Amino acid sequence: MANPRALYQEVILDHNRKPRNYGTLAQASHQASGHNPLCGDHIDVAINLSGECVDSIAFQGASCAICKASASMMTMTVKGKTRAEAEALIHEFTDMATGKLDLSDAHHMGRLVVFAGVVDLPVRVKCAILPWHTLHATLNAIDSTSTEAEHDPMHVTIGDA
Repeated sequence: MANPRALYQEVILDHNRKPRNYGTLAQASHQASGHNPLCGDHIDVAINLSGECVDSIAFQGASCAICKASASMMTMTVKGKTRAEAEALIHEFTDMATGKLDLSDAHHMGRLVVFAGVVDLPVRVKCAILPWHTLHATLNAIDSTSTEAEHDPMHVTIGDA
């Protein structure tokens, strides 16, 4: 079995160098901005819904490698999913990144499981979950969100951060 830390680093580097779905959508039906004041990450997520299905999705912004890789993999995972399936993935990913998801139980993380190790890097957890916070805002017509916002329904407290 491959070293999980090496696989994590390989995936992060690949998606940082060649992010999938990076850019803008000309006619986005929904969009939101997300900010992580702790790291300085700032991303925008745009989607086109066809009924309840995520027909297309893109992201852009200035962020660290973990945030960019998470956003890249997120866009690949939620494209073609329903709004409800995307929301379920948001909650499951956040639980995984914060150590609340038991990976020995059934889950829908697939390749996203590579981010399970971020729980061991507490200051990076918010980098990994920012794209997911922003997708949640996008799906719920919230213009902007932050990993530090008290009103954020996905708020995750990490130590004193």
